[in-house]
Amino acid sequence: MRLPACGAALIAVGLVPLGGCGSSKTSAPTASSSSATTAPPASAQTSSSPSASALQAEATSAATGDIPDNQVFIRFHAAAAAYSMKYPEGWAEQGTGGRVTFRDKNNIVRVVVTAGGPLTLASIRTDLRRLGGARVSSAPQPLTISGARAFKVVYTTASAPNAVTGKRVTLQVDRYYLSHAGKEAIVDLGTPVGVDNVDAYRLMIESFRWR
Repeated sequence: MRLPACGAALIAVGLVPLGGCGSSKTSAPTASSSSATTAPPASAQTSSSPSASALQAEATSAATGDIPDNQVFIRFHAAAAAYSMKYPEGWAEQGTGGRVTFRDKNNIVRVVVTAGGPLTLASIRTDLRRLGGARVSSAPQPLTISGARAFKVVYTTASAPNAVTGKRVTLQVDRYYLSHAGKEAIVDLGTPVGVDNVDAYRLMIESFRWR
């Protein structure tokens, strides 16, 4: 399964409909839409906050395939960060507390939870300007996840070149912003371009629950 492929890399400063970027499968949670203007791509700079860092693929990692249709998902509970979310059984889990990553080669999902107030378009746009090394291809789009307001953005990153082949792995990432009771979660779901994880990643983000 494959996440939508994205078009020109732009940082948008208003709302635009995502509606899926290049995949024939249905896209992630239903969102409202409106018009937008755009600005030039984000420059590759060092993020001022760990929560704002972009996912990066590993050029030396073995090839990644689609998450199979019969994949079993299990629920991860983060007591300290006060959330839970499903992830594919067998994926490697790394991190504790407010920063946890699940991965299978270059299929990567990361959840970062920090203290924060209610989400606003201004705060999300500020975070995107700090998103070092990423090319943002959609404006923050409001949607609903588990009955709560959230925002979605899509960006891409390129890995360092492979030391042998010189090739880079381009990762396409759906980034979700969620907030609740003084906490903010940023959920990044990344997949290499050419791999289709749309359905599996939709299941994962829609399973996110605050506790």
